[in-house]
Amino acid sequence: MESVHGHEVMEMMLEENQAYTQESLKVALANKFGEEARFHTCSADDMDADGIIEFLEERGKFVALGGGFQTDRSKICNH
Repeated sequence: MESVHGHEVMEMMLEENQAYTQESLKVALANKFGEEARFHTCSADDMDADGIIEFLEERGKFVALGGGFQTDRSKICNH
């Protein structure tokens, strides 16, 4: 199974243009990438949906929006 980069998660969030909760983002990730998808970033790998959500949240990649959160293009690193 191919691993999905965290940047792809953030790009999906921007494309959907909606506020997420942790649970709704988990559902969106399963719908987009599959229930068993694995995720990685520039500094971590082999994460499940809960893991990538926690990773991105801890690194300040989410911004509050309408009772939930979204991301911002400026939060996506370019390397």
